[in-house]
Amino acid sequence: MKIHLIAVAIFCFVLSSVAQDFAGKVVYKTNRKTDFKIQGSNMSEIQEKELQEKFQKMNQKTFILEFDKTTSIYKEEEKLNAPNPQANLGGMQVISVFGGGGSGSLYFKNLKEKRFVSKTDIMGKTFLIKDSIPNYQWQLTSETKNIGNYTCYKASFTKEVEIFTASFGKEESKEPKKTKTVTTTAWYTPQISISNGPTFYQGLPGLILEINDGTNTIVCTEIILNPSEKITINEPDKGKVVTQAEYDKISDEKSKEMMERFKSRDGKGIEIRIGG
Repeated sequence: MKIHLIAVAIFCFVLSSVAQDFAGKVVYKTNRKTDFKIQGSNMSEIQEKELQEKFQKMNQKTFILEFDKTTSIYKEEEKLNAPNPQANLGGMQVISVFGGGGSGSLYFKNLKEKRFVSKTDIMGKTFLIKDSIPNYQWQLTSETKNIGNYTCYKASFTKEVEIFTASFGKEESKEPKKTKTVTTTAWYTPQISISNGPTFYQGLPGLILEINDGTNTIVCTEIILNPSEKITINEPDKGKVVTQAEYDKISDEKSKEMMERFKSRDGKGIEIRIGG
């Protein structure tokens, strides 16, 4: 009887050790759709098409999620000699100016403490957004599909969001602010029993392998569980600390400031309207 109890105790200890050491790495490909119109320019249809393709390419990226049982880091894949995401087309310089981001951005989550830290840059200044992890009202379904070797289940939630429109031109947009109902759909696998996923998504009974909010699509392309090289997750600690609400206000002000700079560059003004 004593030997049996000892064996059970050893088995439980082994299971506990495995759970504590459980870690992994997931590669995600992202693609964001951006609808925009160009008005008041001398660009040909071919140049406009070229510009649209460049914007689309700028929004196609690879991200890495490294995780253990309670924490994770989500970051853009590092690339050697990555080109600066800008182009010069028809005498007009095109650069990415919205929403921070960049190759140095990180999104840290502590699932146990239900908090996140997001490191991001706006116009050369680094911010640390510290706040509570969002609580999504997921609706679970029995619908399934396979992603790689994993069986995934469908879940979704809906929310009202403001439609963002940017205008680079001489005149301010007179259009009133609009909102729309957005449905976010996720596919998660209970075969990897960690309630986590890319960027700020989490809260499902399994790892999220694919997610789509109508504009942004994130799809898993590779999973490595318990890799031979130990995964170390460090919480970012350099930057100006703000809440999510404070950051949103700063980001909005910086976007308006950038648009004003574009307007003052020439007398004619080129209007690029970006929605979504």
